[in-house]
Amino acid sequence: MTNDELDDGPDERLGNKPGTEPGGESNDEPGGEPEHGEPHRDDLGGRLNWLRAAVLGANDGVVSTAGLVVGVAGANSSADVLLTAGLAGLLAGSLSMAAGEYVSVSTQRDSEQAALDQERRELARTPDAELEELAGLYRQKGLDPELAAEVAVQLTRFDALGAHAETELGIDPDGLANPWHAAWASFLSFTVGALLPLLAIVLPPKDLRLPITVVSVLVALAACGWVSARIGRAPVRPAVLRNVLGGALAMAVTYAVGVLLGAAGA
Repeated sequence: MTNDELDDGPDERLGNKPGTEPGGESNDEPGGEPEHGEPHRDDLGGRLNWLRAAVLGANDGVVSTAGLVVGVAGANSSADVLLTAGLAGLLAGSLSMAAGEYVSVSTQRDSEQAALDQERRELARTPDAELEELAGLYRQKGLDPELAAEVAVQLTRFDALGAHAETELGIDPDGLANPWHAAWASFLSFTVGALLPLLAIVLPPKDLRLPITVVSVLVALAACGWVSARIGRAPVRPAVLRNVLGGALAMAVTYAVGVLLGAAGA
């Protein structure tokens, strides 16, 4: 393979026109965008970050608030007491989730930024050694030495930091996580999740509070499991079962504790 051939795009090197499959068939849609059967890594990574914050927040909101109000209901059936306990749990949980997510993502971002800064310094001080290192990484991925060296040269000319960050560090310099986005996503999703068991335990008649709360919580957890599995392209059944069984266990334990404490205080 000559350098002239390497300068051509990947489609030309394979003997295809740009935007065609190896068989010569075009993979362009009418709008000009190719259709892919699976997401790019950057798209998937961003989606999974939002999914993690949102689904964990909603799950925690549903389970923790449901466990709290069901436990309180086991000891005291007063609507005022249940509302106070539920609101306190909602506020404490949402703020805790937001703060924890902010700290976690900030730490991750700081670590990634420090690694990128180090890589910038190495590229400025020892560009030849960094180029050889990049070529070595491509050889480890299966490219022959000549092609690995040429790919390293081409990518270094285009974006040296981006090439090293992606291949060596597994970081996208333009896609660092935003801690504020993660914090707000966790806060809002926890609040939305917590509202369901809170309203379910307070609004219905006294005799129906507990069964309505349990059923609504289990349905919500099943929905959360289904959504998380669909967005993450994971099997649906295990995700739903994990959520439902975990929530049911939490409510059963807290209710039993509430009944015991209520009986002891009677």
